[in-house]
Amino acid sequence: MVKVIWTDSAIQDLTDIGDYIAQDSERYAALTVERLFNSVDILEEHPNVGKMVPEFENELIRELIHGNYRIVYHIINDLRIDIVTVHNCGRMIGNTYDFSEFEDD
Repeated sequence: MVKVIWTDSAIQDLTDIGDYIAQDSERYAALTVERLFNSVDILEEHPNVGKMVPEFENELIRELIHGNYRIVYHIINDLRIDIVTVHNCGRMIGNTYDFSEFEDD
């Protein structure tokens, strides 16, 4: 089983998403954040279930789509996956996270 680790950046993304939605509905904000957080549970048993992020053409950087959000993760090895960012599908991914550290993978 793979260990899924939420990076500080991804946790901050969830917080920001929740804060934004909470301006209209605290209940919906909490529900959305919970669903996003739990949606990565499938990676523990199926780490390659997400598709490769087309912007980076790197098999180790993959994404799950959940509603209007892209959950981008990095397969570190057979035992570990890092969730690196969560963002709205309508935004360009390059504007949300510095992926330059993955260019040599």
